Amino acid sequence: MRPPGRPRDAAREGEILRVVLSLLAESGVEGVTFEEVARRARASKRTLYLRWSTKQEMVVAAIKAGPASGNKPEPIDTGSLRGDLLALLDRLEATMEAGSSVSLTILQAGLRDPELCEHIEESAGPTGARLTDAVLRSAIDRGELPASADPFAFEEVAAAVLVIRKLNGLSTDTAYREALVDAVLIPALRSGINASQHGIFSGKPTPSALVNINE
Repeated sequence: MRPPGRPRDAAREGEILRVVLSLLAESGVEGVTFEEVARRARASKRTLYLRWSTKQEMVVAAIKAGPASGNKPEPIDTGSLRGDLLALLDRLEATMEAGSSVSLTILQAGLRDPELCEHIEESAGPTGARLTDAVLRSAIDRGELPASADPFAFEEVAAAVLVIRKLNGLSTDTAYREALVDAVLIPALRSGINASQHGIFSGKPTPSALVNINE
């Protein structure tokens, strides 16, 4: 537990979190350190540690106050697989619209920092980049997906194509997202094929088998 002290100054905390978001936009998660945040925010490291015990907590707080501020960490349950997938993509679209550069960092957390990815999904998510266990299990229970359904297809494709299209100025509107769900995601999930792979935004993507050229 944190030691008791003066009540938090909400305005000051907001200033600090904006500094964190600025660092995320500039250099990603790796650029966020207590030292750099303290320097830019003109605060002491002790002030930061009184609010957040770890960098992950501080980053999640900034995301919740910024790009994910319109999202509630509530489970998605529309009553159908199609509705749930569209809701996940709507959530992802809203997050990306709220802060594009930071949103890419949120997604990249799944590539570089699985622990941070879990913190984001649990505290500020679901972000829409991952197929939640609840959505998958509900679809299987309703008979919409086979028991062998694998989340790989969603976690490899959904966020990646939305990001690529946004970076290239292409539409990701409702009509596009519906086509993506109907023509790609649902058929792939219904295949029941076990890919034996982790998708790029799964929080634990399958790494490349790198070869040491010096050997």
